[in-house]
Amino acid sequence: MILMNDFKAEPQAVRDAMLAAAKRVIDSGWYVLGKELESFEREWADACGLAHGVGVANGMDAIEIALRALEIGPGDEVITTSMTAFATVLAISRAGAIPVLADIESDTGLLSRESVRRCISERTKAVLLVHLYGQVRDMDAWRALCAEHEITLIEDCAQAHLATWQGQVAGAFGRAGAYSFYPTKNLGAPGDAGMLVTGDEALAKKSARLRNYGQSVRYHHPELGMNSRLDEIQAAMLSARLHWLAEFTDRRRDIADAYFSGIGNPRVRPLSRPQEKTAHVYHLFVVNCDARDELQAHLNANGVQALIHYPIPVHHQEPCVDVRLDPQGMARTEQHAKTCLSLPCHPQMTDADVARVIAAVNAFKNS
Repeated sequence: MILMNDFKAEPQAVRDAMLAAAKRVIDSGWYVLGKELESFEREWADACGLAHGVGVANGMDAIEIALRALEIGPGDEVITTSMTAFATVLAISRAGAIPVLADIESDTGLLSRESVRRCISERTKAVLLVHLYGQVRDMDAWRALCAEHEITLIEDCAQAHLATWQGQVAGAFGRAGAYSFYPTKNLGAPGDAGMLVTGDEALAKKSARLRNYGQSVRYHHPELGMNSRLDEIQAAMLSARLHWLAEFTDRRRDIADAYFSGIGNPRVRPLSRPQEKTAHVYHLFVVNCDARDELQAHLNANGVQALIHYPIPVHHQEPCVDVRLDPQGMARTEQHAKTCLSLPCHPQMTDADVARVIAAVNAFKNS
């Protein structure tokens, strides 16, 4: 079976580096908020072209902390997409703010600016832009929209590690970017992990307080915070894995190139290819098919694992059925949820694996 992710197939050198990093932390006797975290915060902020990184427990917490640090909370509206992991919207609610869900663009699955415009109200304080599937697009237009309406741009970069738009890395366009290092991400830890990145020193300092109970110095708590710290072992292992990220990203792009060139089944429609090659890191390679469930079953029967991201839009989740939506509806989101399917696109795939996926997709027929 060709898996969506195959951690066991990673190079032995990666595993050895992770084990050495873990041993280094254990030998140090310092497990939380130490030098390993400080080092990885600098490394990842540098990779994003920003001055500050604040390591937190997971990507959802990174969003919540960003909102709280920006004093976006009760009574404030934050516009985002319904085609995302539930954590995106949950973070808005946990910060006390009100999520508002806009529709997407059919060809990318990304948030629609025109839909966002229809959702803006006098209570709108931010747009939380999700770089879905690993793609960063049209950031000048998003910045202009937020500037026009005097609202804050925050980026959910959970799937977009090293994706760039006109030379800038995901997370560097708004006031803050939120990264997840969940194991399946392009840069993944062997557990939960996340980081907030920003060019704003005051925002970084406040975020660092909020992640640690609201503590400024030991035993002094000027505000109510939370317990959300990226621990030393995860930070050390992420630092080790970072050395392979560029190579692994190039491999994902090569696989995507092969899919774009090789998939010729008219029933299977890949999402559009960005003009800038570096604008997509292919955390997921997503296609649309009107017979999606049949295609998924066909691929599985032919030894190819394919998953759906995401089959149930957030506005159909029980806690969110009363969330305010685009007044013109969510037709494109609904259609995408019914037809989207993710093909394997991880860097451990061989050329033979890629050819097998393409052959299986092209062989699909349905009545």
